[in-house]
Amino acid sequence: MILSYLLLGIFAGTLSGLIGIGGGVVITPALIFLFHFSQHQAQGTTLALLVPPIGILAAWTYWQHGYIDVKVSTIICIGFLFGGLLGAKVANYLPNYLLQKIFGFALLLISLKMILSKQ
Repeated sequence: MILSYLLLGIFAGTLSGLIGIGGGVVITPALIFLFHFSQHQAQGTTLALLVPPIGILAAWTYWQHGYIDVKVSTIICIGFLFGGLLGAKVANYLPNYLLQKIFGFALLLISLKMILSKQ
């Protein structure tokens, strides 16, 4: 399971560095659909891994209600760190029009999954 969370962090970090999206756009739905977190747990855990300094007050609020898995946040964060570097390096070699297409496609897939999900 640790490897799965680490791979999620690497994937989200890579997309973040590649197309400039926030990791939460990828991590939150992944925690819900792949790891069966509740929406609250997914949001809280995602905020916790992005805390320093982003979202610290929001994460604190989720933590007070028991909606943060600190271990999962830490593991994904490690993967995200290296994935962000990888994505940024790859993005610098891609033409602008291709980055725009990748960004739009990623948002479309995530949107459709969230809209069509019965969960």
